[in-house]
Amino acid sequence: MQFKEYVMNNEQVNVRYMVEDVRVAIEFYTKHLGFTLGTNAAPAFADVTRGNLRLLLSGRRSSAGRAMPDGTLPFPGGWNRIELVVENLSSEVEKLKSAGLHFRNDIVTGPGGSQILVIDPSGNFIELFEPKEISEAHEAQESERAANEAGTSFKKNFSP
Repeated sequence: MQFKEYVMNNEQVNVRYMVEDVRVAIEFYTKHLGFTLGTNAAPAFADVTRGNLRLLLSGRRSSAGRAMPDGTLPFPGGWNRIELVVENLSSEVEKLKSAGLHFRNDIVTGPGGSQILVIDPSGNFIELFEPKEISEAHEAQESERAANEAGTSFKKNFSP
């Protein structure tokens, strides 16, 4: 078991996800989504961080996995989710799909940007989100690149 001293950070946000397999969850979040492992007390518990987000990965053997007074057991999944902002959503989705990750939907675009839901090994959702400002900047760069290529092509075809 690896325990790392935890220092309270008022700027950090802690979110708990119930997971079926803590070791699998650690690999998923660190390998594919850029999290860093903190405490590893698998199979009961681990925490991973990314920026100011500390994600608590609680297995069935953790204290968070204990039955409620009425006998209800906490379980993974549901519609609550963390949101990770990405620079290029299309490219991130291609990379994750090629790594075998599963998605709940296709990319959808709204007034604030574009998003998609990736599913962790226990069925929890992670929203990958590209803000509208970043999307617009990519579109402008793409238009500029296309215009430059068209200009280069024109010069090649019509040079004296």
